[in-house]
Amino acid sequence: MVEINLTVHLNKVRTFLINSTCRSFMPKSYIRNPDIFPEKEEGPGAIYIEAVDKVTLTKMYGITFVNAKDVLGIIYVSKSGNTRLKWRQISGKIGKLTGVASANSIANLIDSGILTKEQIESMLTKEGGTSSPEFQQAS
Repeated sequence: MVEINLTVHLNKVRTFLINSTCRSFMPKSYIRNPDIFPEKEEGPGAIYIEAVDKVTLTKMYGITFVNAKDVLGIIYVSKSGNTRLKWRQISGKIGKLTGVASANSIANLIDSGILTKEQIESMLTKEGGTSSPEFQQAS
């Protein structure tokens, strides 16, 4: 588990959510629209989008796609419960991403452009850990 505490653009968090939950079945028109987010309110793998204006579009495979304007916050808990992340708006589409992430979520954070392999190596060094093969192959 790696502690996360970063300033991140909303679009990168959205990309992380899509990569982590629904990339294989999310309609392409939804992927292209930066205002459409996946949401899952119940059970394992919960995602909650807090926004000034939010409209439900459709539901597929347990994921509800919402059109969200002026996102204030996002809560994400992985299906395993090992990753728990919160994004809170600071100014406009810039916010603070905090929480803990598993190795699988770290790979998705790297793929989404939120983290670099170098940042992970630095975090592991600070925590007294060593680099595992999972992190070496993630980027």
